[in-house]
Amino acid sequence: MENKQKAFSKLIKDNQGLIIKVSRLYTHSLEDQEDLFQEIVLQLWKSYDSFQGNSKISTWMYRVALNTAITLFRKKTRQPQTDELQDFHSKDFLEDNDEKQQQISLLYKVIKLLPDVERAIVMMYLDDEPYKEIAETLGITEVNARVKMNRLKKVLKELMIKHA
Repeated sequence: MENKQKAFSKLIKDNQGLIIKVSRLYTHSLEDQEDLFQEIVLQLWKSYDSFQGNSKISTWMYRVALNTAITLFRKKTRQPQTDELQDFHSKDFLEDNDEKQQQISLLYKVIKLLPDVERAIVMMYLDDEPYKEIAETLGITEVNARVKMNRLKKVLKELMIKHA
């Protein structure tokens, strides 16, 4: 059991960036990001024994993380919105507001406007995941992943211009 926990802890530590990205793209506040991060880790732990190695570990982790995020996102959208401060972003309070940080913040903002599957495709594409892994994670064909990403590039350019 101790070896299993050590292996799992190392897996989370080595891949925490993946979990952080999913948490950031599917939430609006730092508190929600932290909650989603913890929920993803919990779901990964629950399904850790069922990972059979039929795909890359990162593909499995993306699948669990995205399913957890989308499930929680859908549950939250069914509840009445009580947080009127959700449009405030930490970038509004950062002192270092250079152009690159502004572009990154804008990119995250427009990615959040995309539907769940498209948001996941963009996130994995930005992580340099091969189309084969994107397709496998999302349960679509590799060709479909490529086509969607090409269309999404155009949509993102338009959204960035519109929201700049």
